[in-house]
Amino acid sequence: MAVQLNHTIVAARDRDATAAFLTEILGLEPAPVYGPFRVVSLGNGVSLDVAQADGPVTAQHYAFLVSEEEFDRIWGRIKERGLTYWADPFHRRPGEINTNDGGRGLYWSDPDGHNLEIITVPYGGG
Repeated sequence: MAVQLNHTIVAARDRDATAAFLTEILGLEPAPVYGPFRVVSLGNGVSLDVAQADGPVTAQHYAFLVSEEEFDRIWGRIKERGLTYWADPFHRRPGEINTNDGGRGLYWSDPDGHNLEIITVPYGGG
């Protein structure tokens, strides 16, 4: 078996709110509880296991590869909520998307400051 990412833990000040934010924006099924986690299941068998943080949350980066149609739906939900989004990971180009590698991409933040990204083409052009 090849090595595959199965899950990663996402720290949150409010586990339930963060899991709901992720599933709603990304258009995913609600995240069930598994032990201390809310499990956000992604389409490729990987999950983001959202855990309640006991202290400060260190921002991380999570990138999601999506279809063109999913990109439009997610971008629409970001705009509907009035969330700020950027074309770059350093948040220097607000209100723009990028067309890197022949696709589209954008970044936005979750309630804990995690830097979220959607792209339609993997880095390097696929």
